[in-house]
Amino acid sequence: MFSVVSRRTLLAAGVASAALLAAALPASAQTVDAIKAKGKVTVGMLVDFPPFGITDTAGKPDGYDADVAKLLAKELGVPVEIVPVTGPNRIPYLQTNKVDLLVASLGITAERAKQVQFSSPYAAIQIGVMAPATVAIKAPADLAGKRISVTRAATQDVAVTAVAPKEATLMRFDDDASAVQALLSGQVDAIGISNVVGRQIRTMAPQANYEMKFVLSRQVQGIAMRQGQDDLLKWVNGFVAKIKADGSLNAIHKKWLGSDLPELAKP
Repeated sequence: MFSVVSRRTLLAAGVASAALLAAALPASAQTVDAIKAKGKVTVGMLVDFPPFGITDTAGKPDGYDADVAKLLAKELGVPVEIVPVTGPNRIPYLQTNKVDLLVASLGITAERAKQVQFSSPYAAIQIGVMAPATVAIKAPADLAGKRISVTRAATQDVAVTAVAPKEATLMRFDDDASAVQALLSGQVDAIGISNVVGRQIRTMAPQANYEMKFVLSRQVQGIAMRQGQDDLLKWVNGFVAKIKADGSLNAIHKKWLGSDLPELAKP
């Protein structure tokens, strides 16, 4: 017969083993009905990536992703709780059940798809060449004889360098702010930039009528959920299709990025 101490020791070991086993098991497959029964949907979102994720004057999450999350909750018929996340902890928050979904500017990549399940794309970040409307640029060949600012070693530097003719002059700066200032001051004719920063340029100098001349690359973003949540994935894909079709997503894109929603194809 075991002593009281022995029984307690075995019990403690059993609890510890169960905890370790639970930690090792994959996150549970949550369904749409389970979220509705819970009474709210918890969404992880960046709040330091304007205009996709910001905080408003009242300190509440706002931006493109917040508007999408609010629409999603409305479609589910439950309130939304937006949980601020960071780039590094987005996926861990999802995998450890701290959030139900991520609407967190998460680019769809093959590597990330090993960790999470992605919906069809709801947004995209474009890299292209921007210049005033009066500058005649329609394609990479038109960069010949032009001065183009880029942020050194950034995605736009790589993309522009790959297509620029040898007659183009690439001026590399250490950060986006310096590259943008070179454009605004007339030091360069054009800039290699993302559409996110491009919107800020148009806001800073509306009189110049800056426009994206052509797009070099695009990274699409998806709503992320845990692996194996096929019921939830089907519902989210239906939601994304609906807000694309009824114009709601285009309205959000125009509100935050100042242009129509581009074609979004899952890579």
